[in-house]
Amino acid sequence: MIEIYTDGSAIENPGPGGWAAVIVEDGSERVLRGGEDRTTNNRMEIMAVIKGLAAVPVSADVAVFSDSQYVVNTMTRNWKRNANTDLWVRLDAEADKRKVSWNWVRGHDGNRLNEKADTNANQEARRYASPGNAALSHLDESGTARMVDVSAKADTNRVATARGSVAMRPETLGLIKSAGFEKGDVLGVARVAGIMAAKNTSQLIPLCHPLPLHQITVDFELDEVRSAVNITASVRTMAKTGVEMEAMTAISIAALTIYDMCKSTDRGMRIEGVRLSRKIGGKSGDIVLEDGA
Repeated sequence: MIEIYTDGSAIENPGPGGWAAVIVEDGSERVLRGGEDRTTNNRMEIMAVIKGLAAVPVSADVAVFSDSQYVVNTMTRNWKRNANTDLWVRLDAEADKRKVSWNWVRGHDGNRLNEKADTNANQEARRYASPGNAALSHLDESGTARMVDVSAKADTNRVATARGSVAMRPETLGLIKSAGFEKGDVLGVARVAGIMAAKNTSQLIPLCHPLPLHQITVDFELDEVRSAVNITASVRTMAKTGVEMEAMTAISIAALTIYDMCKSTDRGMRIEGVRLSRKIGGKSGDIVLEDGA
């Protein structure tokens, strides 16, 4: 019999939240934990059980211990599911794969493993509430790199726009403008390279999520005042996470392609200012970092 002790926590409810599951199997204990930047206590209680069950073998005999009457009574007494329907569907799917018994335990009543789950859930909630959380989202509690779990997020329309440039000698810019390079249409090749790069971002950046991209545009402006090619890339998707990395990857590879095709003429070219200029969608809403973006 595998035992799973779970708990969930949220600050301000809704607000930053955390979940934890302590799994006891073959005499050893392991802790799973995670969180979200805006959630509720009930969602974190459900998520803890989902994650705990998903981490043990299919068809296993499992005893779940939770201090949440909301979770236990919904699973055993058919309490109405008026909210969090997305998580109940996931929990049903995990429970159906295993032989699960549901046990309510009183919180803060001296049960060591329940207290351990509570402590870890609260630590996650505080971590997501801290100002530096965004920079640490790809690290787990032990500092190990991880892909962020976005499964609880809703699919929303998301757009990201990025910019960058390649500075060069005026003579090099003139050759690009007049299609004077033997390798061919510099900007045409760079556009295709940028689009291909955006489509393959998750294969280039280890912790990026693979996403269905609905539109990718890569556009160029010949800036004769600065003697540079300015690049703008925009990426659109309907997904659980944003496409900022895809847009900036498109800029980076398009710029490198320009450099590669022109380097025989101008070794002093510089790739400059690759940055996000706008994002739309997600919990953080619309963010405009530059005028006209």
